[in-house]
Amino acid sequence: MEVLLPPDLLAKLLSKQYVGYSLYILTGVLFFLVYRLRHKHRDRRNLSTLELSKQTGLGEPASLHPVVDHQRCLGCGACVEACPEGIVLGMINNKAHIIHGSHCIGHGACRSSCPHDAIALVFGTEKRGMDIPHVSSTFETNVPGIFIAGELGGMGLIRNAIEQGRQAMESIIRQRGNGALYDVVIIGAGPAGLSASLAALQAKLRFVTVEQEALGGTVAHFPRGKIVMTAPFILPIIGPVNMRETTKEALLQLWQDVEQKTGLKINYQERMEDIVPEEQGFTVKTNCATYQTRTVLLTIGRRGTPRKLDVPGEELNKVVYSLIDPAQYVDQHVLVVGGGDAALEAAASIADEPGTTVTLSYRGDAFSRTKDKNRTRIDALKSAGRLQVMLNSSVKSIVPKTVIIEYNGNAVEMPNDAVIVCAGGVLPTPFLKKIGISVETKYGTS
Repeated sequence: MEVLLPPDLLAKLLSKQYVGYSLYILTGVLFFLVYRLRHKHRDRRNLSTLELSKQTGLGEPASLHPVVDHQRCLGCGACVEACPEGIVLGMINNKAHIIHGSHCIGHGACRSSCPHDAIALVFGTEKRGMDIPHVSSTFETNVPGIFIAGELGGMGLIRNAIEQGRQAMESIIRQRGNGALYDVVIIGAGPAGLSASLAALQAKLRFVTVEQEALGGTVAHFPRGKIVMTAPFILPIIGPVNMRETTKEALLQLWQDVEQKTGLKINYQERMEDIVPEEQGFTVKTNCATYQTRTVLLTIGRRGTPRKLDVPGEELNKVVYSLIDPAQYVDQHVLVVGGGDAALEAAASIADEPGTTVTLSYRGDAFSRTKDKNRTRIDALKSAGRLQVMLNSSVKSIVPKTVIIEYNGNAVEMPNDAVIVCAGGVLPTPFLKKIGISVETKYGTS
């Protein structure tokens, strides 16, 4: 039986139906327009950040960093959200880009978060090479029996170094043998060396750990009160340690407590001088002893020997290569040399001390590859008259009471009680090559 609706009722129903459809379409169009506007604003902001990074020399990552394959990237943004540093990656035209390379410190969270396998982690860039020793997935070098973990292998993050030290020792444990030889000699007691030593102690290996200075490696040379960025990590014997943003002193105290609690023995003030291959392992020679060992684990970091200025007077006692305690420079004329974060942090810390007169000298025309907060702090101290900044300058000579600096084409002599050189270190590449380890200069390759 066919039911006919009155024409006026049918018209009303069709009208309501079309109004409903129109509202759905209009809502969809509005959502699309808002989406496009937000993405255009995001793209403009990220492009501006990228251009500023290039102009200020902050686009070059200092260590391990991501490279995005834009053919595989589908623009989901998971890598941007995963980055703990917040502003390294940004979306431009629905593709991920490195927009602030100097902020990248090699977490690797971006790669693991990418669902499309579009990110590779690499060392160096096309312009700036980075020396990296050949290390396998088990942390063994091309010289069988010699392993490398931590910063020397290119991993500067504290948590990563701790994890690498533990994993490298697991590889060494699998090669455990019998006889009178040590199972392993661990060289260096920074984050990687400490973790490896605890793993060796836990596995009851015959081992010795030597450290030419003090517990902590590079961390021990940070200025007093420096904020250390880390993340939760696992220490052998101890277990999980839920530590995030902390100070140098708190982190070192934790490690000292671990050393005492576990009974770990580390030979301090013992410097490795040579590693000689033998028929059944190696002879490790130090300034204190000689060790026969099956394997060697190098956790010596990348500081190497401090890079010097090679100017007259550099041998004076007032010249040092790291800042330990800013308070020792109260009421002194201090020159800090360098343009990296270490130099900026040292100059700022000393300038905060009463009565100090601080000059920061750098041969470049800008503080490239430094953290925003350090540059902001330097600018504030400069504006307040607490710090003199001399860009495009170089130290020419050092005498007991003054220094001579070439600045704007003139030789400037100024009063001086102390010089702190923060020019980085000479990597131990010649030593690595001497003992047979292959070292490759990476230009943006893994």
